[in-house]
Amino acid sequence: MKTILRAKNVNKTFGTKENRYTALQNIDLTIGEGEFVGIMGPSGAGKSTLLNIFSTIDTPTSGEITIDGQNIVAMNEEKLSDFRRHNLGFIFQDYNLLDTLTVKENILLPLALSKVPAAEIEKRVEQIADTFGIRHILHQYPYHISGGQKQRTAASRAIVSNPSLILADEPTGALDSKSPTGLLESLSKLNQQDQSTILMVTHDEYAASYCKRVVFINDGRLFKELHKRDMTRKAFFGQILEVLSTLGGGHHDANRGKGIKNEELARIFDRYYRGSHTGERHIGSGLGMAIAHDIVKAHGGEIRVASEMHRGTRIEILF
Repeated sequence: MKTILRAKNVNKTFGTKENRYTALQNIDLTIGEGEFVGIMGPSGAGKSTLLNIFSTIDTPTSGEITIDGQNIVAMNEEKLSDFRRHNLGFIFQDYNLLDTLTVKENILLPLALSKVPAAEIEKRVEQIADTFGIRHILHQYPYHISGGQKQRTAASRAIVSNPSLILADEPTGALDSKSPTGLLESLSKLNQQDQSTILMVTHDEYAASYCKRVVFINDGRLFKELHKRDMTRKAFFGQILEVLSTLGGGHHDANRGKGIKNEELARIFDRYYRGSHTGERHIGSGLGMAIAHDIVKAHGGEIRVASEMHRGTRIEILF
C-alpha cells in the first residue's frame, strides 16, 4: 500500500518558556492510500491542532511530515499554496461556499483555477454530483438549498480535483438532524469505489463508525487505535463508544459511560439508527442520554425526562 501521509515525532508547543503549553507530543502516524481514518478525543486533546498541521495551515514545533512523498515542513509559503491546491481537499464544518456562484460553479472552481479543459471540468462535475446526489441542484445557489446539500456541495468541491488526501474537519457538525447519513454514506462510497484517502476529525461516534480506522488522542498524545477490519459498522460503533467512555471524548462527555452496558450498544445502534423510528422509545440514563441526543440528531424527535428513580432517569424519545 502506498503511503499518503507519514508523521514522525511531531510536537507542537505554544507560548514562551515561562508560559508554555504543549498541544502535541511525539505524534507518529502513517496513513496509506485508500484509508478512511477518523481522529477522535476529548475537547482540547489536540485533534484540531493536528489537522491544522496536516492541512499546512500551521507548522509543527518539531518533527517530520510527508504527504504523497513531499516534505511539507520544508516548504515555503509559495510552495505550500501550490501544494494545497494540487494535493489536498478540504471539507469544513461551515461549508465556505460562495453565495454569488451556483452549486456547479462552486464545485468547478478548483478546476478552473488549475486551468483544466472545459470538457474535463464538465465530466468531473457531473461524476462527483452523481456520487453525492446533487445533480438536480447544480444550477441553484447556496442560499436556496438545505444544510445537507450545502455540505455535499462543499465535499464535492473538495474532491473534484482528485486530491491525494481529503481532510474533513467536523463535516457533520453544522448539519441538521437528518442530513449526516447522506454525506457519510457518500464519503464511504467514494473511499470504497475510488480508493480516496480521507482523514476526518470528529466528535461524533456515529460519523466515526463509517471510518476504517479511528485514532484516539488524549492530552496531545496518541492514546489508542481501532481497526474496523471485518466488523459490521454497528459493532465498530460499539467499540468506539467503549473507548470514548474512558476518555470522555464523544458528543456528550459528561454523561458518557454510566447507564448502558457495552454488550447492549450494538442492539441500541441497530434499533435506533437502522430500525423503525416511530412511536415511543425508553432507554436508561447516563450513556442512554448521550445516545438519546445522537438519535434525535440523526432522526429528529424530542427527548423528555419521564421520571426520576433510584436506579436512574427514564428517558422518553417521542417521534
